Order: sequence, then structure tokens, then C-alpha cells
Amino acid sequence: MSIVADRLNRISPSQTIVISTKARELKAQGRNIISLSAGEPDFRTPDNIARAAMKAIEDGQTRYTDVAGTPALRKAVADRFRLDSGLDYTPEEIIVSTGGKQVIYNAMMASLNPGDEAIIPAPCWVSYPDIVTLAEGVPVIVPCRRENGFKLTAEELEAAITPRTKWVFLNSPCNPTGAAYSAEDLRPLCDVLLRHPHVWVFTDDIYAKLTYDGFRPATFVEVEPLLRSRTVTMNGVSKAYAMTGWRIGFSGAPVELTKAMNKLQGQSTSNTCSIAQAAAVEALTGPQDFIGEMVKTYQARRDLVVDMLNEAEGLECDKPEGAFYVFPSVKGCLGKTSPGGRKLETDEDFVTALLEEEGVAAVHGSAFMYPDYMRISYATDTESLREACTRIQRFCKGLI
Repeated sequence: MSIVADRLNRISPSQTIVISTKARELKAQGRNIISLSAGEPDFRTPDNIARAAMKAIEDGQTRYTDVAGTPALRKAVADRFRLDSGLDYTPEEIIVSTGGKQVIYNAMMASLNPGDEAIIPAPCWVSYPDIVTLAEGVPVIVPCRRENGFKLTAEELEAAITPRTKWVFLNSPCNPTGAAYSAEDLRPLCDVLLRHPHVWVFTDDIYAKLTYDGFRPATFVEVEPLLRSRTVTMNGVSKAYAMTGWRIGFSGAPVELTKAMNKLQGQSTSNTCSIAQAAAVEALTGPQDFIGEMVKTYQARRDLVVDMLNEAEGLECDKPEGAFYVFPSVKGCLGKTSPGGRKLETDEDFVTALLEEEGVAAVHGSAFMYPDYMRISYATDTESLREACTRIQRFCKGLI
């Protein structure tokens, strides 16, 4: 009899972590590897935030906090929701967790019964389906067409809803595509949801501050306040404030669900790190100009990567509205043989050969429930991006 629970056999290791690990192993062997697979900013956490953490240590803020987070942080989160999107959440409706992933896990574990369905537009972040599965729910993957900007349409949403549907996920801007939803994009989806009052919404806005060309993303409750009573609005400090390692995510949701998530968290991790919470208060309430500078840099990198990938034979790359990823099609390269002799039957074959033969790490689209594409992160320095794209061009040109 195996010691490993059967439920773990229903999920897979995170493919983004698998690729990043393999890239680090090759680098440790002396290979010149450029990793474009990780989903985290390459910027340092701003100094004012780091100083707030050091002050918290000096002041002795090293004890347990409330499971849901310190009152100061929950108030800061509520204020930031109000300032950024006009969302009116009370501190009692806020929970702070160990990263956005735990917010999602808590929400699904606290709400899903066996057989409940969760609609997940694809391409999607790799963890959504597995978290739903762990909670004994059924992930319902809805492929979103490239010609629609990889965005879910009202017709696709309507067709996916059944009496068993409990949740619909929306990630805007999206990991892996960078596609972002405007208020005009969300309005038809809201209209569908108003016709189906048994369906709740989980909106993952973790990249909401990272948008380009003046694009302003919207979130569900902002567009349709009537959905507030059945929406979880999730965000965090990891992407916008370059604080991935600090592990702070948070959500606003109706009190009943927030209390259930708090109950679950109290019997798992309890509170998040008290020092990280103090740093997050400074991030949310302190100067915000760092974000604009970071966005300006990301936009220039995005433009460089999109232009260079579209010059590679067999690749097609759209220009995304936000996040720090591009999601080019590799369809034009499949069925060919790599310079190193690997037959490229799938997108995973493509990224594996690219890593082994050119030392560029990307993530295959199938990991995001969308085959024949790959995800590239441009959250790295410009010269490395230029060199990586040059290697990709060389790799594609050598296919036969």
C-alpha cells in the first residue's frame, strides 16, 4: 500500500516550476542558459518596502497575527481596492494568505463539493485546474480563440454553464497570454452571470497594475456591483511590487466565504509572515511611482520580444495588453526536425529542444491547457532578451 494519497495522483507538478528547475540544472552543469520560464519580476523590492520590514523586526513585530492578517494590512488592502477599482470591501471581508495561490486554494477547498464544476478559460495558469481537482471539483476548460484575443466570450461562457457550475475563473491580465479585459469586454460576461445566480466568480487580478499603451483593465464587481455578493476579488503584492518571495496575497469576498477561508487557513498555515505583512502595508500605502517605471521598462521589453519573435520562421506572436508574458504560436515549426535531430511533434518537443540545443527556457502551451503555443516571460534584462530571441530565430531557421 502506497503512503501517497490517491488525490495526489490526480494532479501534476507545476510545469512552470519543472522547466525552471531543469534550466537551473543545466546552468549548474556549466551551460549558458537564458531562462524565460519564470513568472516573477526581475526588479528588486523597492527600498521603502524593505526598510519597513527591517523596522518591523526592530520593533519586535515577530509574533503571531490574526489568521486573516493584521488589522493594518486588511485596512490597507480595503483602501487599495477602493482607490484602484472603486471596490468597497470592509476589513472583515478581507483575508491575507501566503501568496495568491493560497487564496485560490482556500476559496476552492472552502466552497467546492464533489462534482461541482469550475469554468476555466484557456489558456490558463497551470494551477487553476489542479487546485479545483484537489478540492474534488471538476475543471471545465473552455478554449478561447486567438482571433478573440484569447478572451472568453459571452457565448462561450453561456455554453459552458450547467446546473453543477459553481465557479468561473477570470485572470486579467492573463498568465500566460497577457490578454486583459476592459469594462466593455466584461459587460457581456456580467450579463450572462446575472442570468445564472448559482454561479460564483473568482477574479484573479494579480497583474492588474501591469498594463501597457494606456490600457485600463476592469474587474467584475467594478463593472457589475450586483455580482459583489458572489465574487472573490484576488490580488497581491508579488507582481506589481516585485515581492514574489514575500508571499502575500489577499482577497475581498462576502463575509460568509471569507470566514470559511479563515477557518481553513487557521487549521493549515495560520497567519502569513508578520514581517512580510508589515512590508505589504508599506507597499500598498506608500509611494506608487515605482510601478510606473517598471511598467515603462516592461513595455519596451514586450515590444522588443514581439518584434523579434515575429521575425523567427514559423512563429506568430501577438502583442499583449498586460502582464509580462507573450504567447507565440509554434504551429509553423511542428512536424519539422530540430538542428539537433529531435522531431518536433508537439509544443513540448519544441521547448525541450530549444532548451537543450540553444539554452533558452520557455514553457510549452500545453501546460496552460493550450497546445501548439509557448509562453515566454520578458521579466528579465533587455540584453538577455535580445540574445534569447536571437537564439530562437537561429533555432527556427535551422528546422528542416
